[in-house]
Amino acid sequence: MTGADRSDATARDGHGGEHESAIVTRHLTKRYGKARGITDVDLVVKRGEIFGFVGPNGAGKSTTIRCLLGLIRPTSGSASIFGLDSMRDRVRILENVGYLPSEVFYYEGMRARDLLAYAASFYHRDCSARIIELAQRLDLNLDQKIEDMSLGNRKKVGIVQGLLHSPKLVILDEPTSGLDPLAQRAFFDLIREENREHGVTVLFSSHILSEVQRMCDRVAIIREGRIVAVKDVAELRRSSVKRVSLVLGGCGARADGDDGTRSVGVPGASRDEHADAVSARIEEMLSGLPGVRSLTVGDSSSEDVSFLFEGDCNALLDTLAGLDLADVSITEPTLEEVFMHYYQPDASGESESSGVASDADVSTAPRGKRD
Repeated sequence: MTGADRSDATARDGHGGEHESAIVTRHLTKRYGKARGITDVDLVVKRGEIFGFVGPNGAGKSTTIRCLLGLIRPTSGSASIFGLDSMRDRVRILENVGYLPSEVFYYEGMRARDLLAYAASFYHRDCSARIIELAQRLDLNLDQKIEDMSLGNRKKVGIVQGLLHSPKLVILDEPTSGLDPLAQRAFFDLIREENREHGVTVLFSSHILSEVQRMCDRVAIIREGRIVAVKDVAELRRSSVKRVSLVLGGCGARADGDDGTRSVGVPGASRDEHADAVSARIEEMLSGLPGVRSLTVGDSSSEDVSFLFEGDCNALLDTLAGLDLADVSITEPTLEEVFMHYYQPDASGESESSGVASDADVSTAPRGKRD
């Protein structure tokens, strides 16, 4: 199928107000007994975009994907792909979706060529030329048995299986695990080409922020089963979260007296003991300030202090006035730092704790069969 054919097919199957959306979830919730999988997940992925879905292991990424594909039934809420209900219209949906799970399992005794031909038979079309093309792009030996393959080559088989039927939507769950750097580059080039030349929509689930920053237009961040942000990748880096770096002067933390000139330390203490006391005092001052996260205070061999901050700038300046500073810099954070900002608790509070069902605890589809 050509890119034009796929674009025409995409234009024909829109439904109502969701015509421009490839994926829509509304209050999607999945519970596992007392443990919570995902709660009220609302997502809209536009047709033709590469959409990042990020979070650490157990955050709910794979559970969301399995609900989308109808592999597990949600407790409540809804999910649709190209306007089709993920449970009711599952068979029709899978005709136009390619899926690469985080772990791939196949019949060990089969050659890659035979396994992929078997997978292609479910789509009732001749995919042999496409299989050969994809295998060449990824440097995959189609005549090798699965049992003799490395983890990376098994992952390549999974990539070919996910793309062999020229899907309109590709869902990738931790796609680069097991791939060496050369294979990763070939994979990224292939996905970009599918997106740019054929208009394929991509849902890219990963915990590797550099991949998301390089590949995606927008990103959703999921934390403990809930979506905490959906933003353009560029917008995330321009957010109100800032990286603050401090270089301390000779006194470090000032005393609480009116003149503010006496250093805080232990009378008669050694230089290292004094520096440790200063570090402890600085940590105490900044930890009590709402909006401070990822606080790092140098030890006796370092004068640097750094943290992420999103809050009242006046309160921050008042706190910094209590420090003897040689230099202050406020910069844009990296995407990884922004990501951690959403995951680490406020320095002045405690982290949340709740029963969470890890994605790894949820069973997947049977081996060797796509339906």
